[in-house]
Amino acid sequence: MPHDHGHTHIDPESGDRRVSIAIWANGLLTVAQIIGGIFSGSLALIADALHNFSDMASLVIAFVARKIARRPADERMTFGYGRIEIVAALINYTTLILIGFYLIYEGGMRMIDPPEVAGWTVVILGGVALVVDTLTALLTYSMQKGSVNIRALFLHNLSDALASVAVIIGGSLIILYDMRWVDPAITIGIALYILYLAFTEIGGPIRTLMLGSPPDIDNAAVVEAMRSVDGVADVHHVHLWQMEEHNAALDCHVVLTAGGWHKIEKIKAAIKDRLKEDFNIAHSSLEFEHEDRAHENADLYGHGKPEEEENHVHRDHDRS
Repeated sequence: MPHDHGHTHIDPESGDRRVSIAIWANGLLTVAQIIGGIFSGSLALIADALHNFSDMASLVIAFVARKIARRPADERMTFGYGRIEIVAALINYTTLILIGFYLIYEGGMRMIDPPEVAGWTVVILGGVALVVDTLTALLTYSMQKGSVNIRALFLHNLSDALASVAVIIGGSLIILYDMRWVDPAITIGIALYILYLAFTEIGGPIRTLMLGSPPDIDNAAVVEAMRSVDGVADVHHVHLWQMEEHNAALDCHVVLTAGGWHKIEKIKAAIKDRLKEDFNIAHSSLEFEHEDRAHENADLYGHGKPEEEENHVHRDHDRS
């Protein structure tokens, strides 16, 4: 069962240019919305500005992370720097969550005492924001399919575009019907949507940074595939994780039969080929044990103590 992720690959320099354009667009829009929000008295406009500011900060973080991630492995980072993009995504989602809760608080306070709001200013700036948000979302759309870092940015911009539509509707209602409570109500709606997006997506980066097994790989199938190789008696102490976002890795102990012990290199090549072809696991470290001297009662996953070590620990504990 091969895993074809269907990632869209874009030239790194071209991708950097797209992110740079998005940074400048969101920066200028943020300044305009904050000024407009202060003069018009619209919390929804300021909420949208804060969201856009978080987008700009996220874009800067993502831009730097993309640069760092391309560095080769060295003596300090022997696995390379690719995980910096996972860290950037986690920072961006965490920022979204904090902004979401802040906007709910501010919106609630304004629901109690709705202020005067200049509807036309809200509508005009909301329209400008919609254009910029849509442009930024389009710039990052084709890049987000292959990067959790850029996906975080795309979702920021998509939610911004929807928030801008809500701001325009709110401003129109204020102009037509003087419904001032609509502004904080829309703010709370924007905040709830931001929180929904953030909490839905943040689990992926956390799982990767916690060295969780890749979600698109069936661990049991991997174990069974290794066990089915001729000459393999069993496997244990299996670790599956993602070195980077799209690079799965595995290390484990492989127990060989007496006959298989004399064909270690052939069996190792067969296991590695199967891992690569069936599960797209390109990096694997295999430790081999003879079935007559294999760890007894070893855990399948992790690095649980063999039976002899456990008994030794229990005896030391009893004597203490």
